[in-house]
Amino acid sequence: MKTIVIHAARDLRIEDGDTAPPGPGQVQIAMATGGICGSDLHYYNHGGFGAVRLREPMILGHEVAGHITELGAGVTGLKVGQLVAVSPSRPCNACKFCLEGSQNQCLNMRFYGSAMPFPHIQGAFRQVLVADASQCAVADGLTAGEAAMAEPLAVTLHATRRAGNLVGKSVLVTGCGPIGILCILAARRAGADRIVATDLSDFTLGMARQVGADETINMKDDPEGLARFTPDKGTFDVLYECSGAAPALSAAIMAMRPGGTILQLGLGGDMTLPMMAITSKELSLKGSFRFHSEFFTGVSLMQKGLIDVKPLITQTVPLDRAVEGFETASDRTRAIKVQISF
Repeated sequence: MKTIVIHAARDLRIEDGDTAPPGPGQVQIAMATGGICGSDLHYYNHGGFGAVRLREPMILGHEVAGHITELGAGVTGLKVGQLVAVSPSRPCNACKFCLEGSQNQCLNMRFYGSAMPFPHIQGAFRQVLVADASQCAVADGLTAGEAAMAEPLAVTLHATRRAGNLVGKSVLVTGCGPIGILCILAARRAGADRIVATDLSDFTLGMARQVGADETINMKDDPEGLARFTPDKGTFDVLYECSGAAPALSAAIMAMRPGGTILQLGLGGDMTLPMMAITSKELSLKGSFRFHSEFFTGVSLMQKGLIDVKPLITQTVPLDRAVEGFETASDRTRAIKVQISF
């Protein structure tokens, strides 16, 4: 089978890999579609992000869906031929955090395509994948492309869970890549009233408006675009910070109202924060990292037509044009979500 392997920054290769039969409790899946994520792009463009660096070749990919080709012993509830979205979250279910119900903080997490541990956890950009049956969400009624969007959607659903009650709230989203746009969809589904989105690209902001943002601001063209939201101690109840950029977070904090909640999703490395403003406004700063149970919720919401991810899939390329796909995905002026067809 073919796999997509990153060796170093800008060194992406299509290589042969071995296939294996499923073991007990596992299924073999013919991969159909994989989405290129922001972390995949960090590995491709920079060899990692923050302190996380590539130290050995690694198969990329964790936003995937495919069709079951073989069932391992003891598997029930699944059948050959079914389309499944495959959760990359594989906690140990034995450490203290798993036992507390915080599987996304697992001490022994095996998350596809992650260079955080060493040896690295190999990813799912491969033609044939063996996965635990418990990772598979049956995606009847969805396309493979939609099913592969379950992973980034789950990221935003986890953040929305951490936000608390959003009914009637005013929400700011900074950074309108796939995660930011999915945050708009998740926040609206959770009852947010007013949603304003910022970015540096007219293309991404156009997509934000298409999926339901009430207002968008291009901070490149209008660096003071959030100033009108700062009088009387600010406007927004909740911030989804999806850019990982310190200037975006600092500007947004000035527009937050006292008692508001900041959800930090963007991973851009450490940054300096305006702590006096955070303190005096009594803001709650919450990190939001990965997900677990929200993956299956995301698939269900898509199946019910409550969240539509189709507009976000802007390009699909075949496996043999994977490098082209990564280059396209790096261009914020024309791509939201680029997927690879296997």
